[in-house]
Amino acid sequence: MNTNIIIADYLNEQHARDIVSLLNQYALDAAGGGIELNKYTKENLVKELIKLPFAFSILCYVENLPVGLINCFTLFSTFKCKPVINIHDLVVISQYRRQGISQLLLSKVEKVAQEKGACKITLEVLEKNLSARNSYAKFGFTGYELDPKYGNAIFLEKSLL
Repeated sequence: MNTNIIIADYLNEQHARDIVSLLNQYALDAAGGGIELNKYTKENLVKELIKLPFAFSILCYVENLPVGLINCFTLFSTFKCKPVINIHDLVVISQYRRQGISQLLLSKVEKVAQEKGACKITLEVLEKNLSARNSYAKFGFTGYELDPKYGNAIFLEKSLL
């Protein structure tokens, strides 16, 4: 299997199309909510990512076919006074799952994180997405806690749309 893992160039039209296509496939998957991306998102996602100097995306191609994507954002840890890389989306199309693609993508994120001097990589995962959770655990991700008496951190949201 000939794989190519690259940092996406948001100005490259093929990369832009592949980012939207892969993210839409993720959105259509049950783990991604099962609903296609709306027209606005499809037309504007990459245009908006270009505006964000702290955003980067990584693409995986197998035999020149786009099969994987990670969208990341550089944040900041006030406790460590260093950058943090947050993985916002990780996509591997269904027919290429369980072939190590996620591990290759995560390795590239880790390399970028090290180059940026980041102190950690973070992500959110749905509780019952066991295959994703296993993949992340295999790569070394663990639950986050500062003090065991307060337990693990949990992810919360307040929708504004």
